[in-house]
Amino acid sequence: MDVLHREHAFSDMFVAYLLARNIRYEEDLVDHLFNSSEKRLARVLLMLAHFGKEGVPETVVPKISQETLAEMVGTTRSRVSFFMNRFRKLGFIHYAGGLEGGLQVHSSLLNVVLLD
Repeated sequence: MDVLHREHAFSDMFVAYLLARNIRYEEDLVDHLFNSSEKRLARVLLMLAHFGKEGVPETVVPKISQETLAEMVGTTRSRVSFFMNRFRKLGFIHYAGGLEGGLQVHSSLLNVVLLD
């Protein structure tokens, strides 16, 4: 508390961080209440690839299990597997393979989130 009172630059940065975190929680809650699990998965993949952030998006997402994705989306691993196969067949994602086993996310995945 003393640092927050003494260091105004740190205090401003900390408050900005807290506000951004709360906004993210609200966005996640609204997303969970009003969107299908398919749209939520698309949103998570886009967020992991940093689409919509400043700078160039990272199209390759580090290796992440379908179980972890299911927990993030709030659905089952089998549903995530079903949607990932659908996204792959539609050309929205591509498995990069190799040692890192990353997932390549194409900007066309935005269509899943924005349309409907």
